[in-house]
Amino acid sequence: MAREDLTRLTGVAGDPPCKSDDCPNVYRTASGSIVVQGDVSDAFQPPAGEGLVEIPEAVLREAVRALGW
Repeated sequence: MAREDLTRLTGVAGDPPCKSDDCPNVYRTASGSIVVQGDVSDAFQPPAGEGLVEIPEAVLREAVRALGW
């Protein structure tokens, strides 16, 4: 799946604090699942095929507002 296939729910590239596409973000897939982009976390070792990311609370709150939850 390419980034272009996702609906970005948070941040706008060029707007502070997101000056490029490499900042923490939350995306929605066409099937309705959520993809999270953030700094890699080593809080614990997830199962094979999974990963942990860390995102600021404000990013998650913005995603919830965008989804109307």
